Amino acid sequence: MDMSWKDVLESIQMAARSVGAEVASPWFYLQFGIILAAAGLAYAADTAIHARVELSSLASRWPLPLRHFARVMVTSASTAVFAVLMVISRIVMWHATWPSRSYLIAVSAKLALAWLVIRLVTSVIDNAFIVKTVSIAAWVVAALSIVGQLDWAADTLDSFAVVVGGLRLTPLLLLKAGALLIVALWLTNLASNFAESRINRATDLTPSIQVLLVKIIRIGLMVLAIAIALGAVGINLSALAVFTGAAGVGIGLGLQKIVANFISGLILLVDKSVKPGDLVTIGDNSGRISAMKTRYISVAAGDGREFLIPNEDLVTQKVTNWTYTDKNTLVKIAFSTNYDANPRQVCKLAIETATAHPRATKGRTPNCILTEFAEPGMKFSLTFWIADPDGMDNVKSDVMLALWDAFKQQGIRVPYPVRELRIRGGALPVESVVEVSS
Repeated sequence: MDMSWKDVLESIQMAARSVGAEVASPWFYLQFGIILAAAGLAYAADTAIHARVELSSLASRWPLPLRHFARVMVTSASTAVFAVLMVISRIVMWHATWPSRSYLIAVSAKLALAWLVIRLVTSVIDNAFIVKTVSIAAWVVAALSIVGQLDWAADTLDSFAVVVGGLRLTPLLLLKAGALLIVALWLTNLASNFAESRINRATDLTPSIQVLLVKIIRIGLMVLAIAIALGAVGINLSALAVFTGAAGVGIGLGLQKIVANFISGLILLVDKSVKPGDLVTIGDNSGRISAMKTRYISVAAGDGREFLIPNEDLVTQKVTNWTYTDKNTLVKIAFSTNYDANPRQVCKLAIETATAHPRATKGRTPNCILTEFAEPGMKFSLTFWIADPDGMDNVKSDVMLALWDAFKQQGIRVPYPVRELRIRGGALPVESVVEVSS
């Protein structure tokens, strides 16, 4: 039965009278003074410990669990010292007078010890926001339990309810569901990371299959965690039909691109058209695929930039995959010479220059052909193979520079356009420029 506002007000009044009676006692001020003194000593001890202890080298030779415990204790030194002082004060007060006269000290000691336990448990979580949220929530629950008000708080939170589609929603239910979801998703993340590490070490799986398996495991574990967490707090999943229907409408209207990218990502992983490590050209962007995510792929350009390209673009647009079936790449270099050169000698020099490059494939002889007798000169095409397209522009530059040096040694000139200006009836000085090179 839900609590009424009258019951809530009566509970608050009873708690206020109890606190008032406690404050009226002279022992309250003695306990309060002891707590303040202990807090001051704990703060001073914390400052001294952090000034003298180096966390990076603390207990470096100890076993991992002990080393982890020691570092948590050092980072929470003020709380640990305060808890020890409160326990000692409680023992002294217990033997010196009535136990009820040290009740406030006992509560302070329990609260400090509870915070230390929570810090130890949450220290294994990497996410700072989750650590703070879980720590505060757990400490509030522990504090209510210590002062004996946990049942009252639970009944109060459960007394306010909203019924939606046959589902009774209360603040208590939402808090329980949120806490279980956080724990379940954290455990899911640990399990999926472990599975990912094992899958990535499997040498008999291709990179695309590895990414696909990791995505399937993550999604499956996440759905399972949500179902278990909601079922644990008594939420019938069939009662969420109204919410799933609304979510379906939202996906259909506002999340089309997100769903399209997600489905496109699965298609890319299944058909293996691109995979991590491939060298690709998509539009004006070229680079090596460094990661394949649910919504996009990351293409590292090699100059510090990374292009995040939606998966849908790879399915609908033209993609050049330089390493789809074979990493061997044909390099083409077009160049020209004037008509004074011997074309056979030019082709021979070009082939020797390409062959001498360390990245040229030794099993495939370079080829050079005369392609055109153009107006400015003869045009040639030099082709040779390299084992990997990575750094192809550097290879082309090296071969062209070497070809330039070879032409200089043999006296072969590269043609360039010349324009001659003739002015009739003018009186240009003799020093004027009459040729313009472009």
